[in-house]
Amino acid sequence: MDALMESIGEVNDVFWTYLVIPLLVLLGLYFTVRTAGVQFRMLPQMFRDLKGPPEKAQDGKRAISSFQAFSISAAARIGTGNVAGVAIAIAVGGPGAVFWMWLMAIVVSSLSFAESVLAQLFKVRDRSGYRGGPAYYMLHGLKARWMGVLFAVVIIFTFGFTFNMVQANSIAEVISTSVTTISGSDEATGWLAPVIGLALVALVAAVVFGGARRIAHVAQLAVPIMALIYLLVGLVVVGMNLEKVPGVFGDIIGSAFGFEQVGGAAVGTAIMQGIRRGLFSNEAGMGSAPNAGASAAVSHPVKQGLAQALGVYFDTLIVCSITAFVILVSDPVYGEDVGAAMTQTALEVNLGAWAVHLLTLIVFLLAFTSVLGNFFYGEANLRFLSDDERLVPLFRVAVLGVLFLGAVSSLEVVWGIADVTMGVMAVVNLLAVAPLGALVLRLLRDYQQQRRDGLDPVFRRDSMPDVQGIQCWDEPAPRATEIA
Repeated sequence: MDALMESIGEVNDVFWTYLVIPLLVLLGLYFTVRTAGVQFRMLPQMFRDLKGPPEKAQDGKRAISSFQAFSISAAARIGTGNVAGVAIAIAVGGPGAVFWMWLMAIVVSSLSFAESVLAQLFKVRDRSGYRGGPAYYMLHGLKARWMGVLFAVVIIFTFGFTFNMVQANSIAEVISTSVTTISGSDEATGWLAPVIGLALVALVAAVVFGGARRIAHVAQLAVPIMALIYLLVGLVVVGMNLEKVPGVFGDIIGSAFGFEQVGGAAVGTAIMQGIRRGLFSNEAGMGSAPNAGASAAVSHPVKQGLAQALGVYFDTLIVCSITAFVILVSDPVYGEDVGAAMTQTALEVNLGAWAVHLLTLIVFLLAFTSVLGNFFYGEANLRFLSDDERLVPLFRVAVLGVLFLGAVSSLEVVWGIADVTMGVMAVVNLLAVAPLGALVLRLLRDYQQQRRDGLDPVFRRDSMPDVQGIQCWDEPAPRATEIA
């Protein structure tokens, strides 16, 4: 096992250092420059466009709204990566990893904008509204079905199976820790993991067998609640240690550039951990969030691109930062706790033993909604591979089985494999986004021109008659109306 983990780690280091990270940085900077910093200058518009009402789907019910699609992607983004992933980055890379996590989130949010605009442009209709994502813009935009198939298979494995096992294992771990804290012994908790696994399977099944709308409704309700709880708890801890905040900023900056060594982490390690764990959390450029973004019924592709760029900020600059500050104001001892245990210790130090159970609730909500978002991504790509509706319930049952296995298994190897498949996803997606980038810029100019004319932007396929492969946007749409 140790030899396997070491081999996987070596592959990850080479793969990320020489391919994944350079691609992310170069394309992130390219779209930042070519869009004139869309992720900065259009921040107020990101909030305004979230409020648009959805149209009706073919089955007569309301399609998924922009905010619901934002919530689905946030549900997948905000998970154990925000609690355990940030803690791992700090434990291995020192406080400086937080700086590189912030910087990359700002740069690659332009990538999240671009990939979600493309997902909207090349989305397809289904009975409950729309579906789409990188596999669809690879097929319809690049005319490369083989590439779409490759991406669909990788994302189904990564999100449908690997990441869901990680989330299930995290839920089982924190619940077991709570029970151990109450009982004072871990000898009697061996039976817990199978029970937790079965309960999780039943709870998730009740949601996912209701289809995309039920996932969207649960995410719409759960994401704001779970985020608010976690942010409030984090702010309380930071407020209790307000005098330490300037020193924490100093540690983050000093460690990021090697001015001081905190926890023995080198600059290269801080950069690597900050970028890798940041991507695991915010998913920008990875090609996952566009699957949710494509499902939204909006009047212009750019609207959902802006919403998904906002999701990167929300995940990394707010939720991940709260975790980082909770840990760093608590004077962590590097090399002892790693992952969620590090966050758990920080909360317990500041709030008392009851915080262990509070974190259990928070991690459960984070991981549960991530499972729902992961289901959504896997199912959207399964439908790309085949229109056979009989495969959908089989996929759901298979993932439910994987959830149970995740709850009762040790997942060190799975985490390593997840890093590899996550990197493969990002590379395949970025190689598709790059040649389609000109379409993103054209759509952004169209959106901005309509805004300058005082209109609520509306896109129609005949606005870009030279572009082949657009499947929607030709149905009768409301005329662009003046903004009140």
